[in-house]
Amino acid sequence: MICQSSTVGPLGANAADGAITELIWGHAGNLTKGPLHQQISNEMTAYFAGDLKKFQTPVTPKGSPFQQCFYAALSAIPYGETRTYGDLAQELGVSAQAIGQACGANPIAIIIPCHRVLGANGLGGYSGMGGIEAKVALLKLEGAAGLLI
Repeated sequence: MICQSSTVGPLGANAADGAITELIWGHAGNLTKGPLHQQISNEMTAYFAGDLKKFQTPVTPKGSPFQQCFYAALSAIPYGETRTYGDLAQELGVSAQAIGQACGANPIAIIIPCHRVLGANGLGGYSGMGGIEAKVALLKLEGAAGLLI
C-alpha cells in the first residue's frame, strides 16, 4: 500500500519504468517497495495531511493523444480550485461529454486531479471508490468546499 489511511480509504499503485501508471483504491498494486514507493507514500501522507499542494512523483498514464492533453489540462488545475466540464471542453475543443468520459477513465485519480472538475450546476460524478462522497472529501481537504455550499 502507498497509503493505508486517507480520507478516501487505503490506496495502492501500479508502476512501470519508474513512474506511476495507476492509482488503485482499496488494495495494493505492484508498487510495494523501493524509492518510487517511498516517494509516493510520503507525498500521499503529506497530501492527506494538507501539507502537499502538487505531486512530484512521475506519472505515465496510458491514453490517446486527446487523453494525454486532457491529463495535462487536469494537472494544471491548481490545488483548491475547480473547473467545469464545459471549461475544459472549451479549452480542449471537445464536448463536455467527452471531458466527463475522460474524467471517468483517469487511471491516476487524485494525482491527476479529476476531482477538481465539476458540472455546470453541481458536482458531476466521480469514478473513484466512494463515488461522489470521495470527491466531496477531496474538495474539502483542498479547501474548495465553499463551492459545495
